[in-house]
Amino acid sequence: MKTKFALAALCAFAITPVMADEIRFTDHEERIVTLSAPAERIASIPIPMASTLIAIDGRTERLVGMNPTAKSAIVEGILGRIFPEARDIPSDITAPNFIPNVEELARVNPDLVIQWAGRGPDYVDPITNAGLDLMTIMYGTEERTREYMTMAATAMGRPERIEQIIDWRAAVEADIAARTATIPENERPTVLYLLRAQENLRASGTENNYNAWYHMLAGGRNAADDLIGGWSDISVEQIAAWDPEVIFLNSFEADLTLARILDDPILSLTSAAQSGRVYKMPLGGYRWDPPNQESPLTWMWTANLLHPDVFDYDLRAEMRDAYRVLYDHELSDADIDKILWMEMQGGMAHYDQFAAR
Repeated sequence: MKTKFALAALCAFAITPVMADEIRFTDHEERIVTLSAPAERIASIPIPMASTLIAIDGRTERLVGMNPTAKSAIVEGILGRIFPEARDIPSDITAPNFIPNVEELARVNPDLVIQWAGRGPDYVDPITNAGLDLMTIMYGTEERTREYMTMAATAMGRPERIEQIIDWRAAVEADIAARTATIPENERPTVLYLLRAQENLRASGTENNYNAWYHMLAGGRNAADDLIGGWSDISVEQIAAWDPEVIFLNSFEADLTLARILDDPILSLTSAAQSGRVYKMPLGGYRWDPPNQESPLTWMWTANLLHPDVFDYDLRAEMRDAYRVLYDHELSDADIDKILWMEMQGGMAHYDQFAAR
């Protein structure tokens, strides 16, 4: 199957920015954001937004500051090789806890600062009190993701660009949903995603959990569905009781490998480990775990792994098409192998479908 995104690749970088007219839109805290012209200098405090801005704009010049965790993804992943200058963008505008560093923000002199919504005055007041223009975003759902991507594109004067990206997301979501609609509940594997797996084990229930959403989209069930609220620390005994059929490990912990599950005296006895269905989330232009510009690739990767008898996306071809559009970059086989961790997990169940032919 070829997505709509592939068909748009030829015109991806022929978009002309709009003229410098006043820009107005409403952010996720119902704040009216007003800019006299498209923002040319943007500081991004939320983690996934930095790479999303690069993808929407097709270049790095507007990004003048980012979260240190976002920068680590650029340095560790392929985006730092596609855009080597991104490695030098300041990451001290905030601590990893998202509290803004106003002195550093003032130094990079942004036209717009992007910050999380709904986290209280400590996160936004220092920015507005410094006289800086602010846009707040909230995530947890695909709907919110498309909204904040649209806000960012609007702020940069790139409305046509975001239409192209959202059309791709909608096309892939619709295709996957149509195919999983007929899968009976008892044929949907239980899936556990571990946001942390080294010092602590951390999982989440289903409500407002983006990972659980796309696991269900791809025909799975959240093994941790009985957890109430947000992310919670859990024990190996709890995981053993859930006995998930598939385990996905986060890509945030750089040193995390499949051995965390496969060599653990308790976790190695789970159905996932016994059947070889333990996988680490890929690291591309951003980590594929949370919502970001490459999320449809995450959904296709997940669907192929959960239901290889239903889905047969040519993921390597889809990745090449997406990277041409998002970054004007031609992926090599070696690039794809590294993004997908082929060396580490190429021998796991159903993973040979992603190998180079």
